Amino acid sequence: MRYIVALTGCSGIQYGIRLLEELEGERVLIISEMGKQVLEEETGLTLKDLEAHAEEVYEDDDLFAPPASGSHHFDAMIICPCTQSTLAKIAAGIADTLITRAASVTLKEGRRLIIVPRETPLNVIMLENELRLARAGAVILPASPAFYSEPRSIDDMLNFVVGKILDQLGQRHDLFKRWE
Repeated sequence: MRYIVALTGCSGIQYGIRLLEELEGERVLIISEMGKQVLEEETGLTLKDLEAHAEEVYEDDDLFAPPASGSHHFDAMIICPCTQSTLAKIAAGIADTLITRAASVTLKEGRRLIIVPRETPLNVIMLENELRLARAGAVILPASPAFYSEPRSIDDMLNFVVGKILDQLGQRHDLFKRWE
């Protein structure tokens, strides 16, 4: 399986990092400029640190990169975390960056698009954008950790959300205790 993993510039970039660590298959990384800043601010890591978890890395301003084309094969795209600005652009059909273009390609080609917004509270515009994307076939998977799994650490809460993403992709894992 081949996945595009995009990280945008909102808080919660640790979700995207954990996803890159746990995702099986070929990983293609795109990180926005603001995502790079948040990465350094929240974790102290740099793009170089993430490159070990991806087979390919593209700049968000490179609209000539392979993921910008529908003829380029990949199985799914995950935007984790996804800013409301990026989500709104995708919902409106704006494809002005590699992340938004690859998301548009994912939808038009009927591939799996998983969007992990990390924002609260949501206003009506945000909710309508999420609904529009869900109706277009995207999976809206908010970064909302559960507590029935009795998390004891931030890692446990990260693992729950990443595990839910992996569930959507059909990848087996043991990142969290399932409800029984």
